[in-house]
Amino acid sequence: MIHLDQARAWYPDDDPTHGFAHVLRVYGLGEYITQQEGARWDIVRSAVLLHDAQGDTDRGGHHLAAALFAKQVLEKEGWPSEDISAVQHCIRAHRFRDPGEVPQTLEAKVLFDADKLDAIGAVGTMRAIAYAVHNGQDLYHSPSKRFLETGQKEPGEPHTPAHEYHFKLRHLSAKMYTDTGQRLAEERHQIMVQFFQHLDQELRGVS
Repeated sequence: MIHLDQARAWYPDDDPTHGFAHVLRVYGLGEYITQQEGARWDIVRSAVLLHDAQGDTDRGGHHLAAALFAKQVLEKEGWPSEDISAVQHCIRAHRFRDPGEVPQTLEAKVLFDADKLDAIGAVGTMRAIAYAVHNGQDLYHSPSKRFLETGQKEPGEPHTPAHEYHFKLRHLSAKMYTDTGQRLAEERHQIMVQFFQHLDQELRGVS
């Protein structure tokens, strides 16, 4: 079994969005959803602890790098090949921006939901802001009409937390696979929507 201290070493200390604090929150959510839905906790647990490992230098393909790393770790742990494959599927299928592999197993659906729940609500809003600050992005720029209508930015238009909200975050509650994930997403979604609505009003000077 992978220990938490062992997993902590796989994540950088200076990553406010995909660091170990994120992993611990997904761990708690994953455990709860597993209990409610009847998934295999050993598969979900290992997938949670490994799902963002080894991918900090390439966020675009971090799920693929993490899946390969998971195979190495779990082979050393003596896991059977079918269970390793199950964990790898969970990890490969958890990324919103890559529809190439979607969750097929209950365990993969649990990881997807737990990971996306941490991307919405109050915590998800904080993560979007933290990511922007950490990467030197603009915080106070309303999305253009073009972006709101097409998802394409105007020349020179920055990517802000509001852009991330419109492009990704506001869609996540409708993407949940499990009944438990859907239930937990409802309140978090509303909290997040209210924040970004107020932010937009204030940036446009109407509130």
